[in-house]
Formats: sequence, structure tokens, C-alpha cells
Amino acid sequence: MATHLVTGAGSGIGAVVAERLHARGDHLVLLARSEERAADLAERFPGADVLVADLGSPESVESLALPGELDSVVHSAGVVELGAVAELSVDDWSTQLRVNLVAPAALTRVALPALRAARGTVVFVNSGAGLNAHPGWSAYAASKHGLKALADSLRGEETDLRVTTVYPGRTGTPMQAKVHEQEGKEYDASVWIRPETVADAILHVLDLPRDATIPDVTVRPSR
Repeated sequence: MATHLVTGAGSGIGAVVAERLHARGDHLVLLARSEERAADLAERFPGADVLVADLGSPESVESLALPGELDSVVHSAGVVELGAVAELSVDDWSTQLRVNLVAPAALTRVALPALRAARGTVVFVNSGAGLNAHPGWSAYAASKHGLKALADSLRGEETDLRVTTVYPGRTGTPMQAKVHEQEGKEYDASVWIRPETVADAILHVLDLPRDATIPDVTVRPSR
């Protein structure tokens, strides 16, 4: 039985990944930002270890008690706040950088001993914004460009680990609903990638035989 640490398991892509892993009998270690959220996740995923750590305060991950071996860490949690450079506040910038970049870096560092023991896999769920920045997306894109740099550096430093970045295009998740609201656009989830499709790509990466790795995966809407 494999053990996987998953962030963002409460909704969206992370929730589907956790559901798929749980359904097949793998052991889950999940992060929750509060005791209330932890209780919800424990009920939803019986048998999972649910740890409380607020990724908005990355220092909170430093005291986490993780298993001795981890077959994977899937970084799926994230936040978004759109706005022009002329409008975004310092808090808008710092929140997105903390949650989307600093927290994954801190959590990866804490998990490295367990990942090394299992020769495990690290998956960073990035975004198309991690490859191209568009007007109104500066802070979010900066955090995701940084996440790409984190993954690329980790891949070179930890050669016994497999490190993959997944770049989903617009995906039908609660975050996408928020993005459309901020853009002032009507939201229709059926137009975009299903979170299950991105989860399929992540599971494929996790299940690869040891003779191969996929450094980068881009998943785009078909229309």
C-alpha cells in the first residue's frame, strides 16, 4: 500500500486525486487549514491521516509529523486573486506567493527525508499561468512561474526522486468559478477541462514504472 501526501484535497483537482487514491486502497496524508476542515476531511476519507497546517502561514508546516516513507507528495492547493499591477495590494501578492510557492517549498523540504526513503514522486500542480503571464494575472502568474523554478531546481538536486510539474489549462473547479467572477464573465464548467481529466494525468505520473519519469505535463481544453 502506497502512502501519498496531498494538499488541496477539499475541492477541485486535489479532491479528485485524493478520492481516486483512497478508492484504490492507498493511504492518504492530508493537510487541512483548520480543525473544522480536518474533521470534514477525516469523515470524507476514513483512515486518512489529517494534519492541520495553514498554507497561508508556511511556517506551520515545519512541525508536521510525517510518515517515515512517502511514495508521493501532490501539491494541489492554491489561491488566486486577479488584478492589474496598479491595483493589487501587498497582501494580494504575499498571500498568493505564500500559498502557491513558499508553502510547497517548505512542505517539500519537510517531506524530503520520507520521500528519499521511498524514492518517491513529487507532483506540482501548476497552471498555464506558470508558462505565460497575461494582463491581470501578474501575482498569480509570478507565484506559478516560481513554482516551475522550484520544481526544476528540485529535480536537479534530488536525482533519486521523480519530480513532475502538471500545467492544466482552465479547469472546471471552484477556483475557476472565482476567476470568472473576477473577470466579470459567465461561468460554464462544461466548457473547460474536467478535474477528473487532470487527476487522470497525475495518477498516470504516480503509477509510472521506475524506469521512466515525466518531468512536465501540459493539459489543455480541447476547445
